[in-house]
Amino acid sequence: MSIRVETEDITSTKGEKFLAVVLAAFVLIGSGWLYWKAYDWVGPDKAYSYSAAENKIIDQAANADQEYYLTLETHDKNTEDLNQARADLNLAVDRGESTAVLERQYREAQTAVKLSREQLTKAEEVRDRTAAAAGKVEALHQKIEKENANSWRHWLVAGLRLVFIGGMLLGSLLWTQRLRARESRYVPIGFALTASATILAFVFLVDYITDYIDILELGPIVLSLMGIAATIGAFALLQKYLAKRTTRTRVRKGECPFCAFPVRPDQAHCEGCGRAAVAECATCNHARRVGTPHCASCGAE
Repeated sequence: MSIRVETEDITSTKGEKFLAVVLAAFVLIGSGWLYWKAYDWVGPDKAYSYSAAENKIIDQAANADQEYYLTLETHDKNTEDLNQARADLNLAVDRGESTAVLERQYREAQTAVKLSREQLTKAEEVRDRTAAAAGKVEALHQKIEKENANSWRHWLVAGLRLVFIGGMLLGSLLWTQRLRARESRYVPIGFALTASATILAFVFLVDYITDYIDILELGPIVLSLMGIAATIGAFALLQKYLAKRTTRTRVRKGECPFCAFPVRPDQAHCEGCGRAAVAECATCNHARRVGTPHCASCGAE
């Protein structure tokens, strides 16, 4: 049972605010788990997960690519050594110096270049062959993943998530409104649930918008427009609620519900704006203060 307190007199303590934040975090963890688990429960089959044989093909392609570049580095070094040995040999011949050792080094450099060239050719063939096999595996899985993305189960997951988030958001808003109407101290709990649902709704929008819109091009502007529209709508609802609460607050304080000018219980009209401060109840036709939530005679709203 909630404790009834005047809404305008409620000031949430730091402890209450902290507990509301903690509650929102735990609710967000649980609702987020349900959000992601929906895909595992009713989503498309994860047929695009790689088998052991396919992973082996991809690993072979990666290893062959790495081996090719290592062999290329070795061949480049051998080529540089050959050019240096040729230059040293030519310089010795020009100077008339002994060239026996330099000739041996030059022949060894030639042999190393020839060998590394043959190894590079083989490494290139292996790289191209394994890359082609890995490419076929990637293409197959991209096709399967695309088919799964367009599956009716994908839309079923989106629909269930939307219903879940919409129900959570609407339910938390209605419950918060009820708590405020009852002037309960548990209003921060309603705010916590509403905040969790709002964050989850934002996750849903980002999750699905990025599937169809390039986030680097149109994504931010789409999110911005949707956020602006939602914020303006929430602001309008808040103003409507505040207007209703302001009227009740003024009546409770003995003021005119329209201009807040002091009004005595025996006055039929406001001395500030001239409007009627008392009118007939639409249910029992007895006199009723304008702006009161219930009729004092019959209790009707």
